[in-house]
Amino acid sequence: MGLKGDISKHPPVSDKAQDAIEFRVPSDPKILKIVRLSVSHLCDLAGFTAEERNGTTLAVDEACSNIIRHAYDGAHDQPIIVTCKLLTNGVQITIRDFGKNIRKSEIKSRDLEKVRPGGLGVHLIQSVMDVVKYERSSRKGNKLTLAKYKNVK
Repeated sequence: MGLKGDISKHPPVSDKAQDAIEFRVPSDPKILKIVRLSVSHLCDLAGFTAEERNGTTLAVDEACSNIIRHAYDGAHDQPIIVTCKLLTNGVQITIRDFGKNIRKSEIKSRDLEKVRPGGLGVHLIQSVMDVVKYERSSRKGNKLTLAKYKNVK
């Protein structure tokens, strides 16, 4: 999956580095609550509805879970760097890992007709977020940029 949406049409509130919130968490599922709470609060600051906030928080949680599962093969001691920016009309969240490079062709949702647990994270991320951009690092790792705008249907 490539680019969905265009972040350049929605500038950050400020381009100053200190206006971005960046934190590094280990790839431990127990720690993802910190990421969820931070993203949820950022969405509140952006003026999101409860539905927009909850969807964005869930999409970021899914993305981090996928990093743990696929890029780090379940390891709980690897770094995940989350960078959040408040935009003039939404939020931008960048998630960086240093695990196995994932090819865009490998990032796909399973058939929604097949009823079974798992495999719906990519579908959820794509349906909730307005921008979804995957990039492979030239060395090791992946970068996922997500953006959500207020009241965009």
